[in-house]
Amino acid sequence: MTLRQALAHASAQLASSEHLRANATRDAELLLLHTLHLTRATLLAHPDRELSAADQALYETLISRRLKNEPIQYITNQQEFYGLSLRVTPAVLIPRPETEHLVEALLQRLPHNQPLSIADIGTGSGAIAIALAVHLPQSRITTLDISPEALKIAQANAETHNVAHQIRLLHSDLLSAVSHEEPFDAIVSNPPYVPESDRPTLHPEVRDHEPSTALFSGPQGLDIYRRLIPQAHALLKPDGLLALEIGHGQREALTALLAEWRDITFVNDLQQIPRIVLATT
Repeated sequence: MTLRQALAHASAQLASSEHLRANATRDAELLLLHTLHLTRATLLAHPDRELSAADQALYETLISRRLKNEPIQYITNQQEFYGLSLRVTPAVLIPRPETEHLVEALLQRLPHNQPLSIADIGTGSGAIAIALAVHLPQSRITTLDISPEALKIAQANAETHNVAHQIRLLHSDLLSAVSHEEPFDAIVSNPPYVPESDRPTLHPEVRDHEPSTALFSGPQGLDIYRRLIPQAHALLKPDGLLALEIGHGQREALTALLAEWRDITFVNDLQQIPRIVLATT
């Protein structure tokens, strides 16, 4: 079987799924490139190259996994975030492009020429912490997660990008493991914020494969915010910055939860939906 034939067959298989057909060709190509460790340019230049029996078997296995709605990122164990290639597994939420707005907002607000102490709550893959560490080389970042498996992934990613010396990892339920004697300049989080009522409407690759503890947060999606915001207020320095990713339609609720904070600012995503909220103590 040639690369062209394999790609056509896999694309047709994926297109037969109502959940996968929109990106069938893209996904088939990505998995073929991953199987063969090829660049797209090489694939386009040599479409009649023959697959070995072993490569064909591996490719068919990966396509079978995708047909079960397993995310591409978990199949390849890779996701790009803020220009960084990160390892991801089913133990962590897959970093989204929307969360890059959170990093961008922090980098615009924080000074780049002085030491900073930052906390990243619910770090998952370490995406936010590592991006901040790369762009704020004088910073020291405490990354916290309730999942020991997630912390292992974050540690590995920090080592890959040579920022492990800037990052301290703590097994913690929100900020419970942090002492009040070490306040932060900034606290950042992309917490769970999907309402439980939205569970049936989510794409199967999200609902059935990504960790529920990183997605859902009570009936309105606000349970973690209600706990996190007071903890953050107690652990920030004067004029400290809180930066949170929020869900669709949560602006009003977050404004109320941040009533005791100053300088509340919302940042829209590319669809002009409020996606980030910033506030200072």
